[in-house]
Amino acid sequence: MASKKVSALCIIASLLIISFTLTNAIRPEPASAGVNPAKIGDGDFDQAEKVEVDEDSCEGGGVVRIQDDEFWHMTKVLRLSTNDRVELFNGKGGLVEGCIQRIDRTGLDFLALGDPKLVTPDTTKWHVFAAFGTLKGGRADWLVEKCTELGACSVTPLLTENSPSISENRVDRLQRVILAATKQCQRLHEMILNPPTKIDGLLPLLAQSKLSFLAAAEATPVVSVLASSRKESSGLIIVGPEGDFTERELAMMMEAGATAVGLGPLRLRVETATMALLATLMLWSDAQQLANA
Repeated sequence: MASKKVSALCIIASLLIISFTLTNAIRPEPASAGVNPAKIGDGDFDQAEKVEVDEDSCEGGGVVRIQDDEFWHMTKVLRLSTNDRVELFNGKGGLVEGCIQRIDRTGLDFLALGDPKLVTPDTTKWHVFAAFGTLKGGRADWLVEKCTELGACSVTPLLTENSPSISENRVDRLQRVILAATKQCQRLHEMILNPPTKIDGLLPLLAQSKLSFLAAAEATPVVSVLASSRKESSGLIIVGPEGDFTERELAMMMEAGATAVGLGPLRLRVETATMALLATLMLWSDAQQLANA
């Protein structure tokens, strides 16, 4: 019996030694380890994660401390770790390349590996004027979020007879929606949310713009209109409220220079019409840029 007990103890001891050896062999590098510049090549930033931070973080070199929401986003959502390549941007065109130097419980240190850059805005600039002040159930949030993701230059809440107001609380919320969408789609320049404007305030802009498209029922299909339009990569997009524009409002805008375009035979919601028209014009503009390249 004694010999059997000794044999059993030897087997257990051997298993413990093997387990300990394997655990140490596969143990990951501690999160707080320092950066190893040798692991980072000059061409590695093509696939680096872009992370939006406050404006000052993209203005100088050295080490930037990142905490709070951005720290949580980088480590828990993006699952970044030490030595990972990152590009910080500030939504104003500022961009700096670097890597994560150190991670601890309260934040991480970003090491800039180059001088900050200022990226010029894209030449495609479509400005959306949509009457979404009365939309309920998060539909206005969705409209603004998708305008950000599709690349609209700005969004302006349009006040009309059938959508005469928008609350200040909603405007504040929409600004937060834009910020979150900018981070998600990694736009280097944030979309601008302009103050609400009435039709009277829109008319001078229509007169100055080379292209202005007004979504209207039973109008010529937008694709047909674009086929004969001048080649421009910027202009105004106008979408009316639930209940549509009044005849007087339509007449005023078209007299000021807006072109009515149709989006199909079905009745569309405000946010659906906005997305359909914006996506069409963004693709049209991109095709022109490729043709001219």
